[in-house]
Amino acid sequence: MVMTKFTSKNRPFVGVAVIIKKNEKVLLGKRKNAHGAGTWALPGGHLEFNETIENCAEREVYEETGLYIKNIRYGAYTNDIFTEEQKHYITLFVTAEYSHGDCKVKEPHKCEQWEWFPWNDLPKPRFLPLENLLKQGFNI
Repeated sequence: MVMTKFTSKNRPFVGVAVIIKKNEKVLLGKRKNAHGAGTWALPGGHLEFNETIENCAEREVYEETGLYIKNIRYGAYTNDIFTEEQKHYITLFVTAEYSHGDCKVKEPHKCEQWEWFPWNDLPKPRFLPLENLLKQGFNI
């Protein structure tokens, strides 16, 4: 095995992705202006220093969509290597239920639109972490 010298610049980042359930559907957004542009992804983002996974999920969902969530539970994780972009993430998935709020695009520079989809009929192309999660056979 070849060992790679790690620096703070090439360590994996931790992402949190939130599977929000509402009326037998989940929320996905179409990404833009970032890695994975044009793909469908769950709401989420970077885990901040000293932040709990639950707080990250709540914060990111509200910042991106204006929605509030409840009953957050740990799910699976994926090891996501974006070869072209030279980025590496460990994505922690949580499930949550919609609580309240009106869904809107609060970060139009990052997301084109939000839509609710049945879990068994998710649109393509999918953001790499979501695709890797589905390859694991994860089901809500």
